[in-house]
Amino acid sequence: MPPRPVSTTMTRMTPKQPDTAPATRRLLHEDLTREILSAFYEVYNTLGYGFLESVYARALFSELTRRGLHVQREVMIDVYYKGECVGSFRADMLVEYRVVVEIKASTWLVEADRNQLLNYLRSSCLEVGLLLHFGPRPRFKRVVAENARNARLPNQVVSASSASS
Repeated sequence: MPPRPVSTTMTRMTPKQPDTAPATRRLLHEDLTREILSAFYEVYNTLGYGFLESVYARALFSELTRRGLHVQREVMIDVYYKGECVGSFRADMLVEYRVVVEIKASTWLVEADRNQLLNYLRSSCLEVGLLLHFGPRPRFKRVVAENARNARLPNQVVSASSASS
């Protein structure tokens, strides 16, 4: 007699019903990233696919601020090498001074997109980033860079300069 198929139950995740499975440990900035992802899906479901990155950025900025979050667009973040500021990069968004958000509106995400965000995190005092893809199907990647370098840079702060929205 053939073995019986194993029945599994999976809860469908939606922006209003994120994954509620019990976790053994919490993610870094979990509540904040869940809120950002919920806003991302709200924007995608409303606008759909096919707009320029700047349109999605403005819509996401609007949605996040409606939810009471502090959001900066096109914020300059310092890059450090052995404790010395050697440059800066312009992040699409910085939410609550804790999560870098990079927006892509291309057909495909490539590994270089994730690596770019990871390098931003590794070279700054920030640890969590979200790569939001407004492609034919909405996708996201959560990137974390927990390293000792971040703990050794007590004077490192995010630059206060940001471009106007």
